[in-house]
Amino acid sequence: MRNSFLRLFAAGLVTLTIAGCVETSPTASTTPAAAPTPVADNGNYVARQDGTFTIPAIPLEKVPPQYLRQTVDYPTTEAPGTVIIDTAQRYLYFVTGKNTATRYGIAVGKAGFEWSGIANVADRKPWPTWTPPPEMIERKPELAKWAGGQPGGLTNPLGARAIYLKTNGVDYGYRIHGTPEWQSIGRNASSGCIRMINQDVIDLYGRVPDGAKVIVLTHDGKVPTKLNLPSPAPKKVAKAEPPRPQPSPVADPVVTPAADTAPAVTDPSQATPTVIPPVNGRV
Repeated sequence: MRNSFLRLFAAGLVTLTIAGCVETSPTASTTPAAAPTPVADNGNYVARQDGTFTIPAIPLEKVPPQYLRQTVDYPTTEAPGTVIIDTAQRYLYFVTGKNTATRYGIAVGKAGFEWSGIANVADRKPWPTWTPPPEMIERKPELAKWAGGQPGGLTNPLGARAIYLKTNGVDYGYRIHGTPEWQSIGRNASSGCIRMINQDVIDLYGRVPDGAKVIVLTHDGKVPTKLNLPSPAPKKVAKAEPPRPQPSPVADPVVTPAADTAPAVTDPSQATPTVIPPVNGRV
């Protein structure tokens, strides 16, 4: 009996030892795995030749990674080819398929220049001419030299490409365009236009068709029901000149009546008699 107990005890030890060497399966988690973080292709931002211009490379270490071009999940009911601009997050989405989009970092209007609405792509131009509007020249008189238009080029504020927008056929002056100021991406920095890195706007330019729908979301991320434009800047009132000193009034000259020059009438009794000498001795 005692031997049988010992044999059973020994067998149990062997079983426990074997079980300790086997890797147990992990408990399945009920929490879904997080979606992988989109990774940007650094090759998108190397220097490139575009026509007669050489676009410089972008120092990616100075650009927040979320503002680099990448393919992302983006739930939307909008059709492929639609552009959706999230000004609050400073993202532009180009819808590529069901719930997918290419996302670009952008710069948007600074305080007082924000807008939202639905527009359409009216025109697209490479290396466009930039003409500052009169109200911008009023704010920055040094831009008056470009009142007739600044030719396209690396220092042109519209950058390598411009996509012109109209709402109900009206051009309100808003553009999606490149910029030499890539440092402004991710900020509220423009006068209402949507700025993009030059390499990115070239990419979007080649994808978006004429007539494409462009939705600029409200600041709280909603699709606008109407066009919301910024209030016009108050017109400058010319500073009044100080009053000029007035000359002292000149008194009218006093006119003294002239003395009466009529001959005085003499009393005959007082008159001195006149002596007439005798003619030919006559007295």
